[in-house]
Amino acid sequence: MLALHSLCFRRTGAASAQALHLVQSRRRQLLTLAIETSCDDTSVAILQKRDDRRSPSGPSYIFPSTCHLHFHEKITANNSAHGGVHPIVALESHQENLAHLVSKALHALPVVRRENNDQILPSGGTITLQRPGPPPMEKHKPDFISVTRGPGMRSSLTTGLDTAKGLAVAWQIPLVGVNHMQAHALTPRLVSALNDRADDNKHVYNPHPAFPFLSLLVSGGHTLLLYSSAITTHSILATTTDIAIGDCIDKIARLVLPPRTTNSTTEIMYGRLLERFAFPNGAYDYNYTAPTTRGEEIKRKETKWGWTLVPPLAETRSGSRSRSMEFTFSGLGSAVRRICDGNPNMGQEERVNLAREAMRLAFEHLASRVGWALKHLEDKGEDMKTLVVSGGVASNGYLRMVLRSFLIARSFPHIQLTFPPIELCTDNAAMSAWTGMEMYESEWESELKCRALRKWSLDAEAEDGGVLGVDCWKKRGTAKD
Repeated sequence: MLALHSLCFRRTGAASAQALHLVQSRRRQLLTLAIETSCDDTSVAILQKRDDRRSPSGPSYIFPSTCHLHFHEKITANNSAHGGVHPIVALESHQENLAHLVSKALHALPVVRRENNDQILPSGGTITLQRPGPPPMEKHKPDFISVTRGPGMRSSLTTGLDTAKGLAVAWQIPLVGVNHMQAHALTPRLVSALNDRADDNKHVYNPHPAFPFLSLLVSGGHTLLLYSSAITTHSILATTTDIAIGDCIDKIARLVLPPRTTNSTTEIMYGRLLERFAFPNGAYDYNYTAPTTRGEEIKRKETKWGWTLVPPLAETRSGSRSRSMEFTFSGLGSAVRRICDGNPNMGQEERVNLAREAMRLAFEHLASRVGWALKHLEDKGEDMKTLVVSGGVASNGYLRMVLRSFLIARSFPHIQLTFPPIELCTDNAAMSAWTGMEMYESEWESELKCRALRKWSLDAEAEDGGVLGVDCWKKRGTAKD
């Protein structure tokens, strides 16, 4: 504060007002370094958020908030020898790569600028980076550290969490432990902030989508349909009773893909391989018409090879509430296995057809539960506008098309489907940075004694109490009750 007064008193008139504006602008900025190590991706990001930017020509005029990613990289463990994620391989990859990525990220921190020989310091202070040759570089110190705390593989999470704690202690700044699934759900709000630009017609900025909205989180470990009403308030409407959809698609890919396809790549994202195999020409190969009724949806379609795949929970009618809001995928995978085991010499055309049919049924199963949830909310008088689809499987182009077509066919053409960019669908530190930012602005921080959580629900009605139900949260300056 003394530096601020000294700066202002040395200037007069417009110059003094502009200097005050510059300092206030710096103080309205938030900067975080984020770490994500929940599975086999080691990722680090530097995110800066600027709030209520005021025009120098008119201090009362407010521009929209903006975000900028100064750094965002990730390294994925090489699990090709195991055909899937191996915990030890993932852990060793984190241990080998995390410090390197953090070091690179530090050099991407914003440089402290000087205005007319008067140093304008960020509210969080500075750090000095030594460099060979040129003089040391003064950088903005992050206001806090964001790190994925769970859910995920505990050994992997612990590597990231311990590194984050070390940085928080060394820099004497707060720590925010992020729920990984909450980060997926809030990713479209990050995308909205990153894409925002100053607009003379906008005076107040609100991240999109606005609450409430539905979230469909689909990955190799999770299949959740959520009602998101606030940053920390998410109710689970449906979840899988057996395996996640990403796991199901991967298992089907291993069965259906020709050996030459899997043997010629080091990629273990078999779902991505299956999509490329089934639709080599992308959208030109889809040829999909959504069913308009539940009867059409569960109708069995026999192929020219004599096999038929039964839709998951085909016995469940739309009027039933007993199992209508469940997902199940293990039966679909078992059916594909029986077909493949019965025909070891399956030809290319049949394999392609089987891949398309399996994905169609899996994705329509997702879409049908979304439709029922929307109908239920509509009957309660809730005007839902947005469905957020995130997680690794959300990058599947066929899934995106099936969901859009299905909801239109079921009288929900007004629902806006929001998909993050493909690079933000899979695990990444940018989404952890944004969620840490939203939690920090809500005055939540994590105590340094917090530990990694293998399981961590989003729903407050769950046994662990959801996002805020776990231990080691504290409001700014006070421990959580």
